[in-house]
Amino acid sequence: MQATEIDDLCQARGWSRARLIHELRRVARERNVELPADDSLRRMIRQWAAGHRGFSDFYAGLMGAVFGAEFTTGKSIAEVRESHTEPELIDRLHSAATVDSGLILLLEQQTEMLRVLDRRLGAVHLLKQSEQHLIQVSDLLSHSLPGPHRAALGATAAEAAALAGWQALDLGDAAEAWRHHETAKNAARESGDPAILAHVTAQQAYALLDADRGGEAVQLMQYARESAGTAIPELMRSWLWAAEAESLAAMGEGLASRRALDEAARLLPAQPTRAELPYIMLDSTHLGRWRGHCLARLGATEAVEDLTASLESLDPTWARATAGHHTDLALAYSVRGQHHEAREQARKAQALANRTASVRQKQRIARLLSSGLN
Repeated sequence: MQATEIDDLCQARGWSRARLIHELRRVARERNVELPADDSLRRMIRQWAAGHRGFSDFYAGLMGAVFGAEFTTGKSIAEVRESHTEPELIDRLHSAATVDSGLILLLEQQTEMLRVLDRRLGAVHLLKQSEQHLIQVSDLLSHSLPGPHRAALGATAAEAAALAGWQALDLGDAAEAWRHHETAKNAARESGDPAILAHVTAQQAYALLDADRGGEAVQLMQYARESAGTAIPELMRSWLWAAEAESLAAMGEGLASRRALDEAARLLPAQPTRAELPYIMLDSTHLGRWRGHCLARLGATEAVEDLTASLESLDPTWARATAGHHTDLALAYSVRGQHHEAREQARKAQALANRTASVRQKQRIARLLSSGLN
């Protein structure tokens, strides 16, 4: 058995070994089984591929579920590949060949539906659906031929991967968020759309922020903004400046953060439309919320006014965003020494974070409470 044979099975699907590990874990989760650490799985895969280790009944079952083939203990990868890979590859190529603008629109609408549900229900209810959607779109992309439909699929896959990455981050899994954003960046390059590439690159920096690597987050956001230049819509440029302001605020860079917020406000269109950038939600209300968040992190007392004003216009069905807003208000009130108001805002934030099971917001609230806001 040659070392390349297990890789050939993955190659037929456009998978890396990291993706194979992800798929094994997905199937194991469905069966309520805990797999060993990634290092152990990587070692086992190397041994299987090199013919130094046979499949146990358990792993033969997992591999069979992943590849849609009948794996049996001791059956060689070469035999499975010979009997199953070629017809499956042909089927996948046929599926990709049926892609047209109507199907791409349906896939984009599915991504948008998942976005809306995510805002209202939280990632814990939707991450698995988002990842399955991403697998489907990525599979079509990896088996499509060059042309306009492949580029459009690249854009669709990038948006789907970025959504899954954001949901993973909300559930406290920065490593998984980073991996999904790597997928998003690769798909965005296929799309040839600099706005999408800038968006998913800058959003990936939030995994660095949550890992307490603020300096690197600033660098990545600046790289995304500078690489895109003026070749992207002003709404996207405004978003990039606002995201950069947040990372600068996390580093305590008050002056630079305020300047970035000013640039975001200057570039924000008077009447933003989502038609061109459906993955961006930014208007004066959201920018005011963003500004208040940055000022609260910087310890600026005027953050209360910005946050209070934007809260009045914020859609109350956006449960996770509203939880973050109340957390920011709690922080801003505590800076002012208004501890009663701060505790009330923290209580509201905690209730919403519990409702959406947002690990990210729960961690923010816990840090705030541990700082003396009792």
